[in-house]
Amino acid sequence: MQLLNYIRSFTNLPDRGIQNTIELLNQDCTIPFISRYRKEATGNLDEVQIGDIVKYKEQFETLEKRKLSILKSLEEQGVLTDELKQKVKSTTDVTSLEDLYLPFKKKRKTKAETARKNGLEPLAKIIMSQSHSGDINSIANKYLRGEVTSVEEALEGARHIISEWINERTDIRNNIRKQLERFAQITTKVIGSKKDDEKAQKFRDYFDWSESLSRCPSHRLLAILRAEKEGFIRVKIEIDNDKALYNIENRIVRSNGEAANQIIIAIQDAYKRLLFPALSNEILSLAKEKADESAILVFAKNLKQLLLGAPLGEKNILAIDPGFKSGCKVVCLNAQGGLVHNETIYPHAPQNDNIGAIKKISSLVDAYKIDAIAIGNGTASRETEHLIRKIRFNKDIQVFVVSEAGASIYSASKIARDEFPNYDVTVRGAVSIGRRLADPLAELVKIDAKSIGVGQYQHDVDQSKLQQSLDTVVESCVNTIGVNINTASESLLSYVSGIGPKLAENIVTYREENGAFTSRSQIKKVARLGDKAFEQGAGFLRIKNAKNSLDDSAVHPESYAIVKNMANDVKKDVEDLIGNSDLLKKIDLKKYVNQTIGLPTLTDIVSELEKPGLDPREKAKVFTFNQNIKTITDVKEGQLLPGIVNNITNFGCFVDIGIKESGLIHVSNLSDTFVKDVSEHVSLHQQIIVKVLEVDVSRKRIQLKLHK
Repeated sequence: MQLLNYIRSFTNLPDRGIQNTIELLNQDCTIPFISRYRKEATGNLDEVQIGDIVKYKEQFETLEKRKLSILKSLEEQGVLTDELKQKVKSTTDVTSLEDLYLPFKKKRKTKAETARKNGLEPLAKIIMSQSHSGDINSIANKYLRGEVTSVEEALEGARHIISEWINERTDIRNNIRKQLERFAQITTKVIGSKKDDEKAQKFRDYFDWSESLSRCPSHRLLAILRAEKEGFIRVKIEIDNDKALYNIENRIVRSNGEAANQIIIAIQDAYKRLLFPALSNEILSLAKEKADESAILVFAKNLKQLLLGAPLGEKNILAIDPGFKSGCKVVCLNAQGGLVHNETIYPHAPQNDNIGAIKKISSLVDAYKIDAIAIGNGTASRETEHLIRKIRFNKDIQVFVVSEAGASIYSASKIARDEFPNYDVTVRGAVSIGRRLADPLAELVKIDAKSIGVGQYQHDVDQSKLQQSLDTVVESCVNTIGVNINTASESLLSYVSGIGPKLAENIVTYREENGAFTSRSQIKKVARLGDKAFEQGAGFLRIKNAKNSLDDSAVHPESYAIVKNMANDVKKDVEDLIGNSDLLKKIDLKKYVNQTIGLPTLTDIVSELEKPGLDPREKAKVFTFNQNIKTITDVKEGQLLPGIVNNITNFGCFVDIGIKESGLIHVSNLSDTFVKDVSEHVSLHQQIIVKVLEVDVSRKRIQLKLHK
């Protein structure tokens, strides 16, 4: 099977787009580069479509690699016929391939293998043929030798061989698979000794549970499997065993004699010992894979929204990492995010130095010309926010509550130690909070995405798939926004198309040794940054105040000549085109179409010239929680409260209403109509109004409804 046909069968994308994308990928081009700068080749495929091509290309290559391994094994065993070879080569999925290989797979010592060594395979063939009308016992008596000392032992050994044959039949396996796909029930039972365990209570809904596996939502399946992993429940997959056995007997049993009775016993053994355990595990694994994909997709969507969160921009920021006993760590950052001051204040219990804290904050705001204050949303956040809002500053100061998720991970990381070798984790954490307000993307790329806390069950899903998905999201976000090469951290630069960690390190080293980059062409002087890396990354790297104004745009250097031709044709300089919508509208783009550049790229170029380097993100907005709500006991049914969406799942979204416990808007309470995708109704960090439906203080649960 050809790669093109394989990908087409899953995507329905045009052949030309698939083929050209494959060629570009084989040339080590990245997804952001292909989608942005090779639209003519791909037929204007977007990042998601190109990502699908990458996914199925990798699947195909894995399948082909497994085929080669199996063919080699079959050849070494001397069992590779032309027919078998053709079957292996034409197989289009791993499950069917493994079923083909199953009869020839080297097995550990089995009951069937022992029976064969005892010379019982001829007896198994006689029974399986169902053509002998004589006494099976008398036939079996002829095979008593060695370790086989009785007729029953001979018949049992023959049945073990027959059981293995039945287990290896593809048609039988597929029939049971279909039953499992349609009718499998997942059932759970609490382990008696764990019923009253405090840690088990969060899983108590699954102490006695049963539902169709195919209809079990991904979040519920992952919760059930976590409860099983932690030893609180037992999980079983069940179908109608009698029906399954009847279907197998219908395919095999063709007589009513003694041989048929032996085959029926073998069928029951094959089903109970071999077929059902393996195939029920297989269907549960497939369900887990689907649940993983669903959870990873939600995580990726949330991460994208978080990374593309509204930046405040280049402002002087005072950031506070709040706390009680250990005090509130305060740092002052300049407009470039540099640390210019840090100290600790103690406005809360047990010190309660409220007046001293207010004076200190006021003086720091004046001394460092602070424009905004960022307060972490952890312990003592509400109390600290209340304190700050009481202060009368000499100018308008915006106050923001910022998510601390992952800040502690960053503050203890090597990246943070390298940035601030002379400061402890509390200072680094406060710096991270302040920088998140200025530019969420630039700061959050320094943290392992799994630690940011915008998904559920991230530790239960396939970790390699999760990491791959999240890396793709981060790369997409970084390249969508673009990166200032003269201010970006190594972490941020490493996600730029074609760059990676080592070249990012080399860029920073070059910058430190030679000063700021003044042109894109200068990037080629970075150690080990060759033509390919430059081609892939240059369009996403920005140089502020460069001599060539295109260096601070998404126009790729390979298109500079075309822009110059456009300017010459209207008798203007390139700089005159930038931001001049009226002039740009007069340009006939068809005039500049050639073999490599078509209207899609030319349209992108003109759009970029209209608003070069425009940040597509919204600007940060000030938000205030209800100041009367300080604990869950203050929350009452029927209240309308302001909140911020802080997590999105398949079953709804969680909302921060300014207290320790986040409230849940169940999917059924997001809209009066059917909700297919939660993300279509709310986005991460969106400011919303919610209505309180129910408060369960003992379980610390708050049910909310989205108020339109």
